[in-house]
Amino acid sequence: MTGASTSVRPMKSSSPAQPLAWPLLAWLSVALAGVAAPAIAMLLLFDAPGPAPFALVSGPILAVGLMGVGMIGAAAARRLWVGVVLALLTGAGLLLFARALGMPPLLHPLSTGLAVITASISFAARGALFARSASDKGWWIAIFVVGGEAAMLVTAATLPGALPDWLLVLLPAQWASVAIQTALVGTVTRAASSALLALAGTAAVTLFVARLWPRRWPYLLMFATWLALSALVWHRPAPPMPRPELAKAEAPADPISDLER
Repeated sequence: MTGASTSVRPMKSSSPAQPLAWPLLAWLSVALAGVAAPAIAMLLLFDAPGPAPFALVSGPILAVGLMGVGMIGAAAARRLWVGVVLALLTGAGLLLFARALGMPPLLHPLSTGLAVITASISFAARGALFARSASDKGWWIAIFVVGGEAAMLVTAATLPGALPDWLLVLLPAQWASVAIQTALVGTVTRAASSALLALAGTAAVTLFVARLWPRRWPYLLMFATWLALSALVWHRPAPPMPRPELAKAEAPADPISDLER
């Protein structure tokens, strides 16, 4: 009597719900931090009473959008080019949205484009490094970094003077904000050359560190470069931007009040 031979195959337990939840949350964070939050800020500023032109506060808004999409997107996809492309598309979309809300045409499109491209590459490079060093948890680090720098940008924009200048020059998000804001108000590129150089240098050294991972010594180079570029921005600042409250001073004077004086 020959017994039938049965081959027992190991059962594969599939639990797709938990693994798929993390990428979904990551891309929701990209949409929230990089698209929804800047768009809502634009709508609130557009409807807010007061003489402040939107162009005077659009630099920080665009910088937050590029940082949220570029950094978190590159970390979530684990691809540098994904973060760069998404950040460029977001920047173009936010600028078109701002034009639809009434922002004047760009006075220097080339300067604005250069600032957006440089910031997009710099933010995406940091996200790629997070993905390389922390694997599938890199986008969590990106979220915390984006949240921290965005909070400081918002504080600096809404409460001028609340944060010391030496702290702001350490933030790559502030560099992007200054470069974009300078281009939007009609100043040529060289006025924000130190901020653009800092963004480009940060991108280069960050990609160098990511390429040599898991070696740790390049982190010393990245830290030293970050401090050196921050010192460059400190010693060669962009020209001061006009503050929103100065728009009242630029309005036509009342002839009756002039006669009274």
